Amino acid sequence: MTARPTFDPARIHVQAAMAVVVLGTAWCVGFLGFGVGVEAVAYVFAPLGGVFAAAAVRHLIRRSPGLDPVAARFWRGVLLAVVVIAAGYAWMAADMLAHASQARTRSMPPLAAACSASGFLIAIWALARVPVVSPGGGPERWRVALDRTIAFLGCAAVLWYAGLAPMLAAREPWSRQAMLLVGLGLLVAAGAATKVSYIAGGPVDRVAMRFVAAAGGVPSGVAAVLAVQFGSIGAVPAQAFVLPLAPLLITVGVAAQIRADQGLRRDPARAGMVLPYLAMILADVPLIAVAFGAPLRWPVRGVLIAAVVVTALVMVRQYLAYRENARLLRTSRVQEERLQYEVSHDGLTGLANRALFRDRLAAALATAAPVSVLLIDLDDFKTVNDLLGHGVGDRLLVSVARLLRAEVGETGLAVRVGGDEFAVLLSAADPEELAARLLAALQHPISEHRLLVQASIGIAAGTPGATADSVLRDADVAMSLAKQGGKAGFVRYTDGMGEPVLAHMQLGGELRRALDNDEFRVLYQPIVRLDCNLVTGVEALVRWHHPTRGVVSPAEFIPVAERTGLIVPLGRFVLRETCRQAAAWLDEFGADGLHETGLNVSARQLHDPDFVSDVAAALADSGLPCGIRDRCWR
Repeated sequence: MTARPTFDPARIHVQAAMAVVVLGTAWCVGFLGFGVGVEAVAYVFAPLGGVFAAAAVRHLIRRSPGLDPVAARFWRGVLLAVVVIAAGYAWMAADMLAHASQARTRSMPPLAAACSASGFLIAIWALARVPVVSPGGGPERWRVALDRTIAFLGCAAVLWYAGLAPMLAAREPWSRQAMLLVGLGLLVAAGAATKVSYIAGGPVDRVAMRFVAAAGGVPSGVAAVLAVQFGSIGAVPAQAFVLPLAPLLITVGVAAQIRADQGLRRDPARAGMVLPYLAMILADVPLIAVAFGAPLRWPVRGVLIAAVVVTALVMVRQYLAYRENARLLRTSRVQEERLQYEVSHDGLTGLANRALFRDRLAAALATAAPVSVLLIDLDDFKTVNDLLGHGVGDRLLVSVARLLRAEVGETGLAVRVGGDEFAVLLSAADPEELAARLLAALQHPISEHRLLVQASIGIAAGTPGATADSVLRDADVAMSLAKQGGKAGFVRYTDGMGEPVLAHMQLGGELRRALDNDEFRVLYQPIVRLDCNLVTGVEALVRWHHPTRGVVSPAEFIPVAERTGLIVPLGRFVLRETCRQAAAWLDEFGADGLHETGLNVSARQLHDPDFVSDVAAALADSGLPCGIRDRCWR
């Protein structure tokens, strides 16, 4: 079963206008070659084509859903111009048919000419209202104005030389009405040709504008040439198939506008730069024609030739400067793009950085769109740097970033927040499903060193009224709870979840104050040798005497000390206090009073590079020997 062709009104209007041109051409051949018909019929085809052009523009305005209001305003002006011009030519056709025997010598009725002239003025007014590239202030505004003036005068000079001037100089005089309409048509062409290079990529399509320019210039110019070359008989082909080209070009312009509303438009900047130089070349054409065609003295002819050569050299000079400026501009744009990339992306992994992450998050929250944040922290990454070196750690981070980018794909923005911490900004995907995929992917060795790495993930959603700071804070709270829960997992933030974490953080601040205010005490638990029933030593235990809470359990403050790093100065305090007390007991009870003194050491203390020197300093300051004697085996 074949699909039925879709109805395309724009194509129908183009075909109808083309049929008018073909029909007028056929009639003209029959009249001039075989004497078929009367001359007055030639004046019917232009207003008939105008009917189809008006129908095409009306369809564009009423039926095109994507038409911009500014473009609609322009095409309404074109519609009015087409209707008024067609009405003037229809008036002339009716007058010619009514006076068929005088068609060869009869001029266009003044009111009909005024009607058509009004249509051309409306077209010029519609062109003038099309927005152009917005120049900057000061010199840039004057430069654009100068470029447009040069372009318009260059185009107008050629159109004058090729079209209107020969009619004025023709041996057979032409009516003022005919010259007025030809002049206005050429003026429309010059204005549209200039405007097309400066419209800012829409809403009026540049290709459509070119067809409007051609509709004004081509029929008027060809009609003028026919009039000059063939006299009054030239009006027959001009009216039969040359002037109907204008409605045909209008319908093609309408079709171009419809297609443009469904696609992209090119940047007009380059055409705007080149057009003034092209216009100067066009302006030199009449000078060259005069220099070599008119009977002038060689001194005058030499001046004209020199003026053309100087103009050409200046244009070459300006074109070379334009190319150099364009090259510098491209280089500047590349450098600017590179700097913008470096500012917004991490240099090691190539992921977005914290600044870009916060900007995108704030923008998403401002639109009230659903958004989620995953905050990802690698577990025990410091061990990799300490044992294998920072080079291996960097390559591991690059591998994690590659894995993160692959898992996130187009559903979100992958970010390196800093250090071994990453983030993902999601707009629509399920954050928990992504977190589960990331944890599953990290169960396999990655990087060239085939390392296993785990991560703790905190998830937070951008609720109404949330800010970037609040969402990041919630995600950080959830990530901290994921670490406390045993690592290699994810936690989604819920209301109230941050209170214990905040209390945990506040406790860390109080730990720092407690160390400064000497609030810690060391208690000693006896160590009894059961086989000989003797006290062989003691184990040092630290206790916190809080000024308002009383004694705080080690189970509460030791994890906080581990997380904040305060376990190192706290352990140093316990070490020195234990050595001092052991030395005091040794002085009081002698060598048989205490055989060993033990204290607990954190793993973070063992990783501390000053740990050995701290032990040596505590022994030296207290005078305590480090040897152990076993009383049972003495």
